[in-house]
Amino acid sequence: MFELDWLSDLGTLREAAQAYDEAGLDYVTFGGHLLTARPERYPDRPLATYGVPFRDPFVLYANLAAITQRLRFRTSIFIMPLFPTVLVAKQAADLSLLSGGRFDLGVGISWQEAEYQAMGSDFRNRGVRMTEQLELLRRLWTEPLVTFNGRFHQLDEVGIGQLPTKPVPIWVGCGSEEHLLERVGRLADGWMPLRNLRSPEDATRLRRIAEAAGRSEQIGVATGVSSASDDEVLVSKARSQQAAGATALTISVPPGSSPSDGMKAVTAARQTLASALA
Repeated sequence: MFELDWLSDLGTLREAAQAYDEAGLDYVTFGGHLLTARPERYPDRPLATYGVPFRDPFVLYANLAAITQRLRFRTSIFIMPLFPTVLVAKQAADLSLLSGGRFDLGVGISWQEAEYQAMGSDFRNRGVRMTEQLELLRRLWTEPLVTFNGRFHQLDEVGIGQLPTKPVPIWVGCGSEEHLLERVGRLADGWMPLRNLRSPEDATRLRRIAEAAGRSEQIGVATGVSSASDDEVLVSKARSQQAAGATALTISVPPGSSPSDGMKAVTAARQTLASALA
């Protein structure tokens, strides 16, 4: 995972991506917003939440894909309702093609109304709008020409030009409420719970929803562990998440660590988990 504090240094991001690629990590991700604000504007949140220069993930990941070989790149999260769906479909497809299929679109709706206002996007219907967006993305990535008549989108036999080799995997970051899991189970390839799994119940519900929707493929579940933990705690947390239904673990950087120390901590944690969970 990229630490938010690293986003201001493009050289560090390139170095980290190459280090993670060589160390065998499966994917990298970072939190994303479009706009910055005064750090003290949201006193109940970490200062870096809106006080760092967030990077456009399509631009940044295209650059990093060019200097890596196997590492996947995931947005976590891309605030989907802020943006026109067909534009996202085009950008994501092009990034998938440029990276050799190493891009996952991780989406969510966010809570920051000021960004929606700045983009001229309706904050109140963002959830239901994203559901329709995911339906449309699936079609734009698999059909040369799409006709779509929805509540928020009207397309008349148009397409993105060149389809990705495979549809871009969609991961949804959200809570475990029934209507949210319904969206994931019907339309997504993976779920990023807002909090780590406490029991297998939520992952089991998600599987049942996907099966009821006629889907046979596994829905991924990505939770997190911290590389700041000692090995015993790290392995214990990883095993508990695995037992609860997690299929992937995002390893976070120790808070406040330098890029050099953070990269060492993440790669060391990855090696520990690879040995313990093999």
